[in-house]
Amino acid sequence: MAIRIRSHFHRGAGERSMPELASVIAMLGWKLSQEAIRRMRAAQFDIDMGRQYFDFVCEFLAFMLHAADRIAYRTLDADKRLTFTTALALKLADVVEENRDMLIAEPEPGRSRSHFIALANERGADYADFAYDEKEGPDFGFRRFFGSRLLEIVPEKDHSWVIDQIMEIEAPEAIKALESTLTGLFAPPGEERRPRREHNVGE
Repeated sequence: MAIRIRSHFHRGAGERSMPELASVIAMLGWKLSQEAIRRMRAAQFDIDMGRQYFDFVCEFLAFMLHAADRIAYRTLDADKRLTFTTALALKLADVVEENRDMLIAEPEPGRSRSHFIALANERGADYADFAYDEKEGPDFGFRRFFGSRLLEIVPEKDHSWVIDQIMEIEAPEAIKALESTLTGLFAPPGEERRPRREHNVGE
């Protein structure tokens, strides 16, 4: 299944704010998390609705957040990077909160949002130990740590394969989409670093 990604704004639109760019990436992260779940279910991994589904999505979005921050680090100045990453964390928390009925059926408003923010902060310290290369993306440790978090979510029968699935398929697919989209969004107004088109992830 292909996901259509908006990686450029219309010409003449002017420079977009960091929160506006963060909104695009938050929506991308959500779509990619759903695509990853569909792909893993098709590969016979059990990811059931409820706590398991919720935890998977939160870990996936936290991975996207910290990968996006590494891309911002090499592209934006320190102030813009901080503004972008903070806005993205909050936008992702909003996405989790807005979808809490589907993810976990959490009746208490704000609890899902708070959970994601706490997780994002925790993962910031965890992922800080790993490198992110401009050409290769997240290093082996970065991807393996992501896989290890999902190892704790899937049933025991899936433990033998889930890290390989994450490291070899899910993380690379997510990073490819993230890199492509942010390259376009971070380009100065009127400048396009790659041919202008809507990108399809999963083609």
